[in-house]
Amino acid sequence: MSKEEKVIPYKIYLEEDEMPKTWYNVRADMKDKPAPLVNPATMKPVTEADLAPVFCEDLIKQELDDDTRFVEIPAEIKEFYKMYRPSPLVRAYCLEKKLGTPAKIYYKFEGNNTSGSHKLNSAIAQAYYAKKQGLKGVTTETGAGQWGTALSMACAYLGIDCKVFMVKCSYEQKPFRREVMRTYGASVTPSPSMETEIGKKMLAEFPGTTGSLGCAISEAVEKAVTTPGYRYVLGSVLNQVLLHQSVIGLEAKAALDKYGVKPDMIIGCAGGGSNLGGLIAPFMGEKLRGEKDYEIIAVEPASCPSFTRGVYAYDFCDTGKICPLSKMYTLGSNFIPSAIHAGGLRYHGMSPILSKLYDDGYMKAVAVPQTEVFEAAETFARTEGILPAPESSHAIKVAIDEALKCKETGEEKTILFGLTGTGYFDMFAYERFHDGKMEDYVPSDEELAKSISELPKMN
Repeated sequence: MSKEEKVIPYKIYLEEDEMPKTWYNVRADMKDKPAPLVNPATMKPVTEADLAPVFCEDLIKQELDDDTRFVEIPAEIKEFYKMYRPSPLVRAYCLEKKLGTPAKIYYKFEGNNTSGSHKLNSAIAQAYYAKKQGLKGVTTETGAGQWGTALSMACAYLGIDCKVFMVKCSYEQKPFRREVMRTYGASVTPSPSMETEIGKKMLAEFPGTTGSLGCAISEAVEKAVTTPGYRYVLGSVLNQVLLHQSVIGLEAKAALDKYGVKPDMIIGCAGGGSNLGGLIAPFMGEKLRGEKDYEIIAVEPASCPSFTRGVYAYDFCDTGKICPLSKMYTLGSNFIPSAIHAGGLRYHGMSPILSKLYDDGYMKAVAVPQTEVFEAAETFARTEGILPAPESSHAIKVAIDEALKCKETGEEKTILFGLTGTGYFDMFAYERFHDGKMEDYVPSDEELAKSISELPKMN
């Protein structure tokens, strides 16, 4: 890269209305790329042909492309984005006042659409490419329900079918999220189920299980490969998803640059990595190229601590062990998290991109218990007027902690965090918290050691 090309003026990749006209692929600026996906049958890096029965053709190309920095957003997707983008970047003046902190707190709010979350950014892209390929429909999994809701909206808009496997505990805790999906025409099945061979096996092996994202992924993949005219789509973890979600960070950076604001710290919740990866993308690009530095913090639940207590190794992306192997921070694909209320963060692994960046020291991670998360959510709701999703509230918790540290030291740091969505379908969780019935669960070292010991053996 020449000296003239080194500094990337992200603003030129925005439309006049400040909505991105391209996605940004952070892998292009990573000197050391994420390890490739591996075919468990051959133990060799996956090819386009390996992935063709599972994913859409154009999405496979995006998944495997480590070199193209900017990818043009198709016109039909941009038209859809205009319904709710650019999303608001808000200065949390009232929260700052409540905390009595000299810190400046900003949040990028992704809940201003009917799905209530950032997931719609990738859902419309994946549904678009499925329709472009001439497919009848897609299958997927969903944890808390945000991804399933977003995908059902996107499929309804484009006129294709949508089959959703929803983690059983969320299916039962969040019936209204389920009904929104059905309103948009999706079929919704609690996972594990009797609809797939993998579901039957899981129910036989773990009677009464509350399910997991890994299990729901297995069921959705099996359904896709056994149903003609369907492909599988995923709402997090994959490279293609972080690519689509980069619109979050591109908009946030453009807005901050416009007013001459540079965040010292960027904070996001981390389950599979879609929100965090999207928020930090252009900032991480600057960090990778040596242009600017930022402190980047991933926040995960103490009950499912992939970064902070997992290992960096090749593992299956799903519990049924039918997906490719991915090198990532993982607790083991056999690990079934407790039924915490942040259902979107109940995944055993982490994005391979974020895993590589974390392992290389470009970001750090913290794990927090859910009762403290809901205390932070309540503080935010009472000061900023938005009821946050449990997932987002992990980032709120650490943003508050960091702002209080600034109060103690007198430092005037600027903090940016991702408010991934709203919590209006999570009232069961808020009820449990207010009634004092919410408990913190932290897996023991023995539990984690068992699941980690079952990782696939690599040559």
